[in-house]
Amino acid sequence: MSKPAKTHQEQLDLWKSRGLVVPDEPLALHILAHHNYYRLSAYRFPYTLPGQPDVFRPGATFDQLWNLYHFDRSLRQLLLEACKRVEISARTQWAYVTSHRLGPLGYLENAHFSDPLTHARTLVKLDSEMNRSNEEFVKHHKQKLGMPWPPAWVIAEVASFGNVSHLIGQLREPSLRQAIADAYQLDEKTFCSLLHHLSVVRNTAAHHSRIWNRKFTIALQLPRKKPPHLHANFHQPPGTEPARCLYNTLVLILHLVHCIEPASHLPIRLIRILRDVNAARLPDMGFPPDWETRPIWDALLTATPGKDAHP
Repeated sequence: MSKPAKTHQEQLDLWKSRGLVVPDEPLALHILAHHNYYRLSAYRFPYTLPGQPDVFRPGATFDQLWNLYHFDRSLRQLLLEACKRVEISARTQWAYVTSHRLGPLGYLENAHFSDPLTHARTLVKLDSEMNRSNEEFVKHHKQKLGMPWPPAWVIAEVASFGNVSHLIGQLREPSLRQAIADAYQLDEKTFCSLLHHLSVVRNTAAHHSRIWNRKFTIALQLPRKKPPHLHANFHQPPGTEPARCLYNTLVLILHLVHCIEPASHLPIRLIRILRDVNAARLPDMGFPPDWETRPIWDALLTATPGKDAHP
């Protein structure tokens, strides 16, 4: 290797030599000791000169970098919690609809799914998830009831977000997909696209990866017709890929959470997190300049006490 390992002090001195101001050096060294230098480096780019990622802007401070990291961590934790709620709800809707329409074991029938190979792979993954599970209800069905495959409402409790997305999205009959999507007031194609997208968001958040300005590889399909009240909240500037940025994802998450748990405090917590970051960082997430005046956000901002943002 051409790059030797550096001590925490050497890491900090390197940033200082590149123009970073460090008001509290002991604190910065403590942070570096518990948060990988390479991880923190990804948060420096808003504070470096254009085209010169190793030269900090005049006046850029370690505190700014750390505050951005803290914002991303808080946002990541909230997104993970939101995705868990969507995952549990989607599992429930899938199990209820398919067990009534196709039978408790209908999810095993290849004929009910549009892509036989994808369905077979999903079953292999489901079997692996069952075998890894220590849940008593799994043992009960396999050992006491002699069922190698339990009914849909049982398998739903061990299925991963990705497998739930496949089990819904691969259903051959559109009316089945729509019956599930109706619980969220969405068209089935939009809902299936959103589930696939959120499974990627969930995995990104679960693996502690940077999320605030990420351009997601799996884009989501924005609703075209229903629900009509959401349309005014989306941001689709020409020449960009808004479906890959986080802003429209957040709009749809707020909608889903409202459908699943109308009294949830999660939307208020999101507003507080957004208020805790410099507004200059929001466009990198796909936020439009007038986002605060758009209906879904205006209602939340009005209901939430203000809080000063970090620099």
